Amino acid sequence: MKTNSIPLFKVYMSEKAPDAVAKVLRSGFIGEGPQVKAFEEDLKRYFMANDTHSKIVLVNSATSAEHLIYYMLKSDRVLSQKSEWGIGETFWPALKTTDEVLTTALTCTATNWPIVHNNLKLRWVDVDPLTLNMSLEDLERKINANTRIVTVVHWGGNPIDMDKLEGIIRNAEKLHGRPIAIIEDCAHSFGGKYADGTPIGFRGNFATFSLQAIKHITSGDGGFFVTPYDSIEEQAKLLRWYGIDREGPRADFRCEADIPEAGFKFHMNDISAAIGRCNLAEANIITAANQSNGAYYTQALKDVEGITVIPEVGQSAYWLYTLHAERRDDLMRYLAEHGVATSRVHERNDNHSCMSPYLSKLPGVDQAVKTMLSIPVGYWVSQEDRENIIELIKKGW
Repeated sequence: MKTNSIPLFKVYMSEKAPDAVAKVLRSGFIGEGPQVKAFEEDLKRYFMANDTHSKIVLVNSATSAEHLIYYMLKSDRVLSQKSEWGIGETFWPALKTTDEVLTTALTCTATNWPIVHNNLKLRWVDVDPLTLNMSLEDLERKINANTRIVTVVHWGGNPIDMDKLEGIIRNAEKLHGRPIAIIEDCAHSFGGKYADGTPIGFRGNFATFSLQAIKHITSGDGGFFVTPYDSIEEQAKLLRWYGIDREGPRADFRCEADIPEAGFKFHMNDISAAIGRCNLAEANIITAANQSNGAYYTQALKDVEGITVIPEVGQSAYWLYTLHAERRDDLMRYLAEHGVATSRVHERNDNHSCMSPYLSKLPGVDQAVKTMLSIPVGYWVSQEDRENIIELIKKGW
């Protein structure tokens, strides 16, 4: 049967967004202003209701969010917090040239390029070839006295086993007597939940989210990060706009006070924030559609010969629905002939020539990239569409 063209990704835009943007444009203030502040509060309410423990910092991309976190963790820091994860202050010592960031190669380059740009030492950890998330067995083998940061990606929005991950990290900290930060790349994960029902990204670690065009929630472009540390939130809000305190008293707005630490131009503007606020108000519609379609696929494909579905640990956000096909390339061609877009979505980062200094053997990644592909799962996939996709996959392609 022939289906209509079904894209792999499609931008969701609230019908209220154009008017909200027009109001900002006519206001005479379009930079970082009241809409950005309101969007941060909206996000906090969405994820945490009355919980005030986690801090949210909006920036102009998830890549900027990652860059800021690495930048702040390079130097001596007093990490202060008042939360369910701890009260008081801990000292984070500056990274040394021998210190390492353990990360995954199977992800968008946005996960790993900020590591390189911060002149940090990158080391690959393999993936579980079934789930495509970091292999916690390989992490346990590779974590050592030089490990200071572990960066994980929740592939497609399907959470990694955080209990096991955090157990490995805490054991390594005790063994080597040095703190290790966890950075969760949640670019795929808006609306997903860990096994305990907590929203992905709100577990007391650093976490970054994307608001790029084709993500669950878009602000045109943008991102944010989550931290439990009051001190990190305060400094990040300075660093995202050149290091200037926008709230501090100044005799002349255009002549800033002293800047103790040079910052970046990573801030979000009110135009993007207005778009994001309108789309966030409809977030449950978007995430429910993705999760409904994902659950349907898993049930329909679980016994199909030549297809392997990825098990969930918790509730996937299903930004991607990734499966494994024994004859992957044949299936991709067959679906394309019938108007269904597919892709591996992200190229393995370690194959790029700029990553040649960090080459290592990653048999899990080698295996995964031979069989993995993603099929359309978003809000635009109707019940008829998903039934047709399943029928096509079940045919003898």
